[in-house]
Amino acid sequence: MQQRLDYQQASPEAFKAMLQLERQVHQSGLEASLLELVKSRASQLNGCAWCLDMHSKDARAQGETEQRVYLLPVWRDAPCYTERERAALAWTEAVTAMAGAQGVDDGIYDAARRHFDEKSLVDLTLAVIAINGWNRLNVAFRTPVGDYVSPHSTTG
Repeated sequence: MQQRLDYQQASPEAFKAMLQLERQVHQSGLEASLLELVKSRASQLNGCAWCLDMHSKDARAQGETEQRVYLLPVWRDAPCYTERERAALAWTEAVTAMAGAQGVDDGIYDAARRHFDEKSLVDLTLAVIAINGWNRLNVAFRTPVGDYVSPHSTTG
């Protein structure tokens, strides 16, 4: 697919605002491995190949197993995720699909609260908001996929 426009060049101010949001997410104290799972899952749901390429590479470079990366679309049936990760993934799916579901189910909220205090749940929600924003930018403007190299990689 042909890129429609380069949003970073077209609006450097908007790009800078998104980067600041991303910095806040990474300074929240949530585990980097959890954030990569959340970002990858939201990107799968939103059909964002660019973000999925990025976050699967980052996850692997930070030590995530191939099995957990491959099984992410079916995390409910895969035993390799912790209860905390499961709560975060359910929350990610609910917040990402909120419009179609008419909100977030109380059961999903209750499960998330068992694993995340108030601040952590707000931070997790901000992470979901951020990746959904990046997904929408990359999908809408058809950002070319495949050239991303993780800064955590030791091979490149």
